[in-house]
Amino acid sequence: MNRSLLFLCLVLSAGCAAREPIVGGGEGCEAVFDGLPASLAATAQLTPPGETGERMLLEGVVRDAQGAPVAGVIVYAYHTDHRGEYPPDTRFPRGSWARQHGLLRGWVKTGPDGRYAFDTIRPAGYPDAVTPQHVHLHILEPGRCTYYIDDVVFEDDPRLNERHRRSLITGRGGNGLSRPVREADGRWRATRDIVLGARVPGYPPRS
Repeated sequence: MNRSLLFLCLVLSAGCAAREPIVGGGEGCEAVFDGLPASLAATAQLTPPGETGERMLLEGVVRDAQGAPVAGVIVYAYHTDHRGEYPPDTRFPRGSWARQHGLLRGWVKTGPDGRYAFDTIRPAGYPDAVTPQHVHLHILEPGRCTYYIDDVVFEDDPRLNERHRRSLITGRGGNGLSRPVREADGRWRATRDIVLGARVPGYPPRS
């Protein structure tokens, strides 16, 4: 093997090793790595400037199984726009999950108190469907693994049925059911706390 080919193999191997394994199954989990910024804060703007829709702050605390807040965990979120669609992110190739997740996507990294927040809009439900409004969430634990957790779904959504409601309360990553509150300035505030690895098959125990 010549030196150039050997160097290329080493680079590719290093790149693969840098990606945490996906646990718990699910399609599209690899999108958490596509476009991941080198530097992250505990708060991020999820929508492009001037995005149409009702403003919403989605916030919460990431905890371990014992209830202690965990710093340095990356939370990845994406959702539909005010029409219930995922505007494609054309920076990524056709067919890629990052493109399908759309323009309303982003990442935060929890601070010392385990807190995170996304400044965004309240998403619409899918057009001509019974699926309620929701925000998709994935967790990336650096050096450990990545996995999806149950969506954030809102208690006041008329599309939400009782069966779905019950499944969210005991779902992946803790309770995904959120009760949004309208603040004085008209912005919605919703909370989704996260329990690392809760009900995620194959989740490796934390030391």
